[in-house]
Amino acid sequence: MASLISIATALPRHRVTQTEVLGVLAKARGAALPARLEQILGNSGIEQRYLACEPDYYLQPRSWSDRAAIYDKTGARLVHNAAAEALDRAGMEPDDIDAIVLISTTGTMTPSLPSRMIETMGFEASTQTIPVFGYGCAGGVLGLRLANDLAAAAGGQNILLISLELCSLSYDYSQFDKKNMIATALFADGCAAAILSGKQGWGRVPSFRAFDQKTWPDTRDMMGWDIGTTGFDLVLARDIPSFVARDFAPYCAFFLEAQGLAMSDLSEPACHPGGGRVVDALEAYFSPAIGDIAATREILRQHGNMSSPTVLFILEQLLRQKPDKPILLTALGPGFTAALGILDPEGPE
Repeated sequence: MASLISIATALPRHRVTQTEVLGVLAKARGAALPARLEQILGNSGIEQRYLACEPDYYLQPRSWSDRAAIYDKTGARLVHNAAAEALDRAGMEPDDIDAIVLISTTGTMTPSLPSRMIETMGFEASTQTIPVFGYGCAGGVLGLRLANDLAAAAGGQNILLISLELCSLSYDYSQFDKKNMIATALFADGCAAAILSGKQGWGRVPSFRAFDQKTWPDTRDMMGWDIGTTGFDLVLARDIPSFVARDFAPYCAFFLEAQGLAMSDLSEPACHPGGGRVVDALEAYFSPAIGDIAATREILRQHGNMSSPTVLFILEQLLRQKPDKPILLTALGPGFTAALGILDPEGPE
């Protein structure tokens, strides 16, 4: 298994509070929000988020090409900043990297962002580039699993993993049903980068122990994208908090048992939060062995649901606390799919 050498994060420039979002929604609707809906949106557990554009931009008609141009410009800047910081924290140069993996489900381009980074950031022309589309909110953990497998290949490689999502590009000003309004109140933009290495000689740095993944049948309507006229249209149909208690919890328990771990053996987990009610459901599952998932709540509060990068933001915060027990990583995403991982904060010599 690979070592986790560094994590870095990057955010777009436009900060918006949840109060401001509710105001934008009312403006777009042309009337005050219904009291019940305003209560639901206001109790999301989010205080602020960062978006690729000013809030008023999202009230204007947009084409596929408009959204693609923003993904190109803003995404390239975020990827550059996060990757440069991850390299700096690892004490590496671009030519130390053997492969670049990009996880993103909110935009795409050809040539891919990793291919463009070779020229703009000075990676070797032989650097392998692996753009991955479609993981959604599960992409942070699934991306770490892919990077881990690549790091272990060919006698040991250094892998740069990038998770980029501009969820706000899916906001649709013309649709104000409950689903789209909830999405507008939850999802945000962000980028994270991590460097994993399968090479020897890193000392007692964090290292991965195990990963697993499960996709449940007949659950495709729970989360995903449809291809709409002007961009990606969100699919968000079923009650995910109930799914956590009914389906995710026994699967996670089975995974931990297979690793010889009890809940009490773990430090605070890094969980993709979804939204406030999903965090409540996860916290209820981990209780009482783990008191709360404070880092998950804090990242949700400060950044909203950024989809795939979110769990990397949380993991970065947890590692700053220097935990002495294994960290469980969890995420739920389209499929409907659960992704799990175990990170030991101090790997073998």
